[in-house]
Amino acid sequence: MVQRSTLDPLEEARALVKLRYTRARALKPPMKAIAISADRVGRKSGAAKLPPLKLLQARWREIAGEQVYKFSHPEKISASKDGRILTLRVIPQAAPLVQHQSETIRQRVSVAAGGDITAIRIVQGPISRGAETVVYRPKARALTPKEAESLEEGAARIENAGLRAAIVALGKAVLSADP
Repeated sequence: MVQRSTLDPLEEARALVKLRYTRARALKPPMKAIAISADRVGRKSGAAKLPPLKLLQARWREIAGEQVYKFSHPEKISASKDGRILTLRVIPQAAPLVQHQSETIRQRVSVAAGGDITAIRIVQGPISRGAETVVYRPKARALTPKEAESLEEGAARIENAGLRAAIVALGKAVLSADP
């Protein structure tokens, strides 16, 4: 439905020109002051006030994922001319896994730490989380009588006594390390 203006065309053209060249003012003041205050309050509370490294250490499980969290721990963030470098302490057995996933970890850490994490440096060694040192060694268990009998029976056919004793000892170590 088309409506016609009650003004004559000349008056309407003048009104359009006037609207084009004049600025309108807001009826209400902008919400800028409230936004600035809310930002200040938000910065002073919670995890946002932690330094980036402490924030990473506190949230490492959710940032890195459960698999990488078990084997690694963020140690420090150092500056370089290209950006910041995150140093991760990783147990030696898991270093290839972490190296393989380093780009994904770098992207997640960069978002969590406020950007510009350009590289990850991997340092191998034991991980300490608070008072405990995480050691990843299989726990030995005692062999069942059936397993011990089977091991002795299999090694009985070996004629060399030294070789037979070594194989039995190795078999006991391997069997007792299995979960």
